[in-house]
Amino acid sequence: MPFRALLVAILTIAGVAGMGRLLAVDNTGLFTWFSEASDRGSAATALNAPDLAPDGLSNARKPTAPADNALGFMLASVADSYEQTIRYPEYSVPLTREQALAYRGNRYQPVSLPLNGDGVFTVTLEKYRYTQHEEILVVASLSGPQVVGNRLEAHLEATATRTKAATTTLQATDDNGYFQGTLQANGEPGEYRLIVEATVDGRPVRHASTLTIEPDLGDFEGVGEASIRGNDLVIPVSFEPRESGYYALSAQLMHNGNPIAHLQAEKRLAGSGSAIELRAHGTVLANRDITGALQLKHLQIQRLPARPGDRTDYAFGPEEGYTFTPPALDSLTDTPAGNPESEQRAALLRQLAEKF
Repeated sequence: MPFRALLVAILTIAGVAGMGRLLAVDNTGLFTWFSEASDRGSAATALNAPDLAPDGLSNARKPTAPADNALGFMLASVADSYEQTIRYPEYSVPLTREQALAYRGNRYQPVSLPLNGDGVFTVTLEKYRYTQHEEILVVASLSGPQVVGNRLEAHLEATATRTKAATTTLQATDDNGYFQGTLQANGEPGEYRLIVEATVDGRPVRHASTLTIEPDLGDFEGVGEASIRGNDLVIPVSFEPRESGYYALSAQLMHNGNPIAHLQAEKRLAGSGSAIELRAHGTVLANRDITGALQLKHLQIQRLPARPGDRTDYAFGPEEGYTFTPPALDSLTDTPAGNPESEQRAALLRQLAEKF
């Protein structure tokens, strides 16, 4: 957790505490919404009005004063959360199943366009990022009582220039309401809009969604022999880049299909024989019943910008990932990662909490 975020959390807590004080029961002088209300009210209104306390506020709506140690309790909670977070190094973070789904970097979320009469026009792609010259399979579906033409037109349009990069016709399949076709990702790297046009009840309907075309960064060559170094399981991943530069690699470490940790590393790569070492810290592996092989899945590599203004380029490993047999993991321990700076911040938070 960066210290800036930590300061934001502390300031937010202080703001909440200050607002609580502002609305506290003994601070009624600043609020006089009910003054002179009885002068304007009718007899019927007076009979139905709630009982008022001596200070003029309704007993039913008077705020309750916060506990004296509310700020201390909140600071202690932040300190506990921060201490738990810094147990793990940034390069090896534990994963739940829900987090594992969220970390998948090349998922396309189908976009649905509502039509009249409860109809729906949906376009689905296999993924969100495509490598140059890769084939893009487009599947569209239309449901509802509408009369639909027997073909759809689809084209890629560069978002920045609005120029067409590719065009195709989607043909009806055997499944009622489904159409499909392919495009080639031949445009320059960047963001594109996929436009699919249909004729519904004799009128043109346009469906728009987005995707990106990425340059060919290189090839994944597999996983080398894993080893133990200190309190880390080190997993070398071979990647041969087309161009030298700084690259960031991330992957999910799994065992029998269950996520263990999100791993990441950065390194400058140049030419063949390049490898990036992913490390799984002992805090995510110790005390687990791990037998047999481990898997690296959902590999994503980024070529980082060489200068300000350059785009970040993406590439992805094979869908099936890599399976490897680790060495004995008995020497790994659930010892928190040592980071003196983070530990000092945690101690500062704890001291602040104890002052309240």
